[in-house]
Amino acid sequence: MDGLKVGYARVSTVEQDLSVQRNALQGLGVPTDRIYVDHGLTGTNRDRPGMSQAMAACRAGDTLVVTKLDRLARSVSDARDIVDELTRRGVVLNIGGSLHDPADPVGRLLFNVLAMVAEFEADLIRTRTREGMAAARAAGKLRGRKPKLSPRQEEHLVELHASGEKSPSELAELFGVTRSTVYRIVQRSGASAT
Repeated sequence: MDGLKVGYARVSTVEQDLSVQRNALQGLGVPTDRIYVDHGLTGTNRDRPGMSQAMAACRAGDTLVVTKLDRLARSVSDARDIVDELTRRGVVLNIGGSLHDPADPVGRLLFNVLAMVAEFEADLIRTRTREGMAAARAAGKLRGRKPKLSPRQEEHLVELHASGEKSPSELAELFGVTRSTVYRIVQRSGASAT
């Protein structure tokens, strides 16, 4: 294979570490500067900047390398779409050291089985998360996201806004929040968010 190797790694949460995938990709011959990553994005989300960059970096004759199929996609349809696009462009897919041959019936079968397992795992995770959240809610332990500002801080922000003393941008900077948070607080208070 004369083309270049392009690597893609992904973890679903910000707390997870990419080093195991990076090391595995390097072990499969991918240069460090050709590894594209998505940190904190699920495989069910097709709009991933690292994935887009990896796909864009691949040219005909190149190989896209992933450590496992579930790093690439978490649904059968997305996995097939990605492989179809790679095949159309003449790019080979390497999954953990095994080259995927879309023309081989056994290769297609194995790919589809792996994609179905990845999708099944994603469905299980979603189901467990919903069940866990429902149980926490029932036990009174899940109350939603903690407010960015205390009620007193919100009241002060609204007063400053109402007085016209500070713009929403200045309020955002003063209170260490985004402008959209300022607008939400002002809107909740019933004041006009100009």
